[in-house]
Amino acid sequence: MVWSVGRDRWAAKIRGWRRAESSAAGEDTDEVLLRGVAGGDQSALAALYRRHGGSLLAYLTGLTGDHGVAEELVQNTLLAVWRAAPGFRGQSSVRTWLFAIGRRQAAGRRRRDSGIGPVARDDVLAALASGAPGPEAVALARAEFAVVQAAVSRLSTVHREVLHLVFVEGLSFQEIAMINGVPVGTVKSRLSNARRALAGAVQRGEEG
Repeated sequence: MVWSVGRDRWAAKIRGWRRAESSAAGEDTDEVLLRGVAGGDQSALAALYRRHGGSLLAYLTGLTGDHGVAEELVQNTLLAVWRAAPGFRGQSSVRTWLFAIGRRQAAGRRRRDSGIGPVARDDVLAALASGAPGPEAVALARAEFAVVQAAVSRLSTVHREVLHLVFVEGLSFQEIAMINGVPVGTVKSRLSNARRALAGAVQRGEEG
């Protein structure tokens, strides 16, 4: 079994998957691959990793602020996927399910490691104003990429997360709500507040 190998060997196995050429399984749908994983097919898990591992790593890096921690969380996520695959019920896309598992792994790490900042409480976020962006959209449109990148790094974890899921991963509000375990309305509020916070950070960066 995959989880019978030591952590170093498990990490080496994943590095091998990253380097390997895509196999015939790479042409299968995510659902077919996950059924293979549920049946104990490690090559199917490797194909899922090659397909989604980069996006998952980028998401978890943004969530934790630490590339090394994110790499470890990806490993833990794949292990969790291997174990949980037989229980997948198809209530979301496989990709959304993978991201949700990754987020739970990050949350568990956060509880054990005070070095990772807390995620804002949903009731606090929901209480914030969530109207249309307005002038901040103009500020973002004018800003140079480097300024925006620096501004994003100064945002709270929850704001970075929703911006990444919407604008980098291209997920729907429904998919993000499933990943975060919150109502769609909360996702919309988070995005509105994140855009406003980003515009403010960009403006301060340009003035500085």
